[in-house]
Amino acid sequence: MPESRSPSLKHQPPARLKDEALIEHVQRQTFRYFWEGAHPLCGLARDRTGLVQDPDDDLVCTGGTGFAIMAIIVAAERGWVGRGEAVDRLSLILGFLERGPCFHGLFPHYMNGRTGAVIRFGRKDDGSDIVESSFLFQGLLCARQYFNSDTAAEKNLRDRITWLWLDAEWNWHARDGRHVLTWHWSPNNGFSLDHDIHGWNECLITYVLAAASPHYAIKRSSYHEGFAQSRTFLNRRRYYDLDLPLGPDYGGPLFFCHYSFCGLDPRGLKDAYANYFQQNVQHTLINYEHCVRNPNHHKGFGPSCWGLTASDDPAGYAAHAPDNDNGVISPTAALSSFPYVPEQAMRALRYFHDSLGDRIWGRFGFTDAFSESQDWYAKTYLAIDQGPIVIMLENYRSGLLWKLFMADPDIAEGLKRLGFTSPLVS
Repeated sequence: MPESRSPSLKHQPPARLKDEALIEHVQRQTFRYFWEGAHPLCGLARDRTGLVQDPDDDLVCTGGTGFAIMAIIVAAERGWVGRGEAVDRLSLILGFLERGPCFHGLFPHYMNGRTGAVIRFGRKDDGSDIVESSFLFQGLLCARQYFNSDTAAEKNLRDRITWLWLDAEWNWHARDGRHVLTWHWSPNNGFSLDHDIHGWNECLITYVLAAASPHYAIKRSSYHEGFAQSRTFLNRRRYYDLDLPLGPDYGGPLFFCHYSFCGLDPRGLKDAYANYFQQNVQHTLINYEHCVRNPNHHKGFGPSCWGLTASDDPAGYAAHAPDNDNGVISPTAALSSFPYVPEQAMRALRYFHDSLGDRIWGRFGFTDAFSESQDWYAKTYLAIDQGPIVIMLENYRSGLLWKLFMADPDIAEGLKRLGFTSPLVS
């Protein structure tokens, strides 16, 4: 495989593409966010960038970098970049993580990609963010599985990932013997933010990784008495004639069924509370059905234009959902749902690209969000929205990231510790 291959610079296909070719085109163009758009010194993902220009700051994000690592694996597998180029980029990222700030082995939400300094997310959020760290480690463990050759470079990559993984003290966030994980810890403010992680939301992966740690595993009770004990965990009600096992009313924003499941394979994944593939399909269909029925009468909503999740919007940033619907569609919502509702997702992809492409398509794929009602089209790309597009399209196409993550023996042990069953875990 030639080592000099790079993503195409073309923004538009020469003619209407067949479905598989269009998926590849969108997936590859979106990957460029993490390859060409990464911070030039450290290789980590920028939190966001513009349609034409990169930001003039050095802010990089931990969770988005986890998605970047997974996107780089996809690119190496599909030949968009050479395997050696991918290893070099991941080595650059690891070098920064090894030198940068960590707190009991976990990382902050934001860092300065030039200096390595923590950039606080809030006044008291200037230390470890266990959820953002979990998205990062989800990607790192996939890389440890994928780059499995006996070359010195790939062996070195695996060893460095293992060192970071073994060093992460997940049970530090189960503070004072509590049967729940706490989201933040700060060297200046301790646990004063006091944000316990209850479900149902995007944090399942956090509990799985915390249970999977070889040296710093949480107790089983943290999951069952913490994450699963919430007014918004069990639902078991119907919305738009669809049963919803878990989550808030109408399911919440669609990133709930994307972020944790970039690596976790929901197919056949079960525990005492839900069948997780069924959960994700039902959640997605409720979101889709809301946009089709369009009770708020937004312009453009329908079978070809749907998908509500957290994204930029005209007022800044919001977690869009059926019960928080201001007319903003986020392309990542439908496109990252390909594994759950492929026909509906393909129809949305066609509309976004073929009908709205002149307004929402650019150098890194689809922009973050749009509202036809308000004649508003975002001029931004966000790492945490672009990443799942590349990853979940690949899981739909080949199951690659699911196979890698579920094959990790530590993950298998963590799932068993929490009481999960899966066809992939013996």
